[in-house]
Amino acid sequence: MWLLLAFLAVPLIEIGLFIQVGGAIGLWPTLGIVVLTAVLGTWLVRSQGALALGQLRSSFSRLEDPAEPLAHAAMILISGALLLTPGFFTDSIGFALLMPPVRRAAFAWMRRRVRVERFEFGTNDPRRPTGGGPDIIEGEYEEVDPSTTSGPSGWTRH
Repeated sequence: MWLLLAFLAVPLIEIGLFIQVGGAIGLWPTLGIVVLTAVLGTWLVRSQGALALGQLRSSFSRLEDPAEPLAHAAMILISGALLLTPGFFTDSIGFALLMPPVRRAAFAWMRRRVRVERFEFGTNDPRRPTGGGPDIIEGEYEEVDPSTTSGPSGWTRH
């Protein structure tokens, strides 16, 4: 139900804002603002996205919970989609999501409402047997009859 209301409300708000802003400053300045916010938003999303991916990689390398950097990256992606959508309302939400304090507040709000059952790194799947040590590499293979092959496989140089 909420999604239906959003799909109805957002275009109506955008149309109303286009009419108001276009009536106040004219058609061409209004279109110029829409194009300018799309270009500026793309540049900001690219720079903020690179920072978020760096934080995500860092959390993986330190074996920390990647939930917050992943949520920030998702919000930056959503803000990029909103900034590329023509309109003043979607641009304001998109620019707001590019601000780290807004993203932190949104993440704190989401964290209070989502309960994580289990979080772990590595493969602790009881259905998959683990190897005997760090020197063992698990894999699957299939023997091929050499008489049926034609020439080298391409994996080695002869």
